Amino acid sequence: MANTITFFRMAAGIALLFCPVFSPAFYALYIAAGLSDMLDGFVARKTDTVSKLGARLDTIADFMFVVVCLIKLFPILSIPAWLYIWIGIIALIKVVNIISGFIVQKRFVTVHSVMNKATGALLFLLPLTISTVPVKTSVIVVCAAATFAAIQEGHFIRTGRE
Repeated sequence: MANTITFFRMAAGIALLFCPVFSPAFYALYIAAGLSDMLDGFVARKTDTVSKLGARLDTIADFMFVVVCLIKLFPILSIPAWLYIWIGIIALIKVVNIISGFIVQKRFVTVHSVMNKATGALLFLLPLTISTVPVKTSVIVVCAAATFAAIQEGHFIRTGRE
């Protein structure tokens, strides 16, 4: 059941590509995908069906959802170039973490830390708060959290504490 919810998130993320940004359909799919992200792990724990496959699918679904949202939102967000550079640095740290996981642990490593989850929640809220919070402010808060989470994730990977 949990993996089915994760597959739903993947499908909702892909469907977002075909919706105009900030349309009712966009918000409906966006919120449904976000809620499914919280629900799949909860269902897996409650039904005692937690698995490595489920954790990997969750990571893939999260990645797909973030990439689709970036594709949809970046063109319409007005943020300074230095914030794009910061986002690129965070992405680079995440890539280094993936490579480190392969080198250090000889496998694909996923870290579901509290800070990664907090960053995901902040990132999820960003499009929902665009009408009330300046975009630049929101992006700075998300980038600060994401930077800390990415560095912490790298530390956890290198020390074997996932």
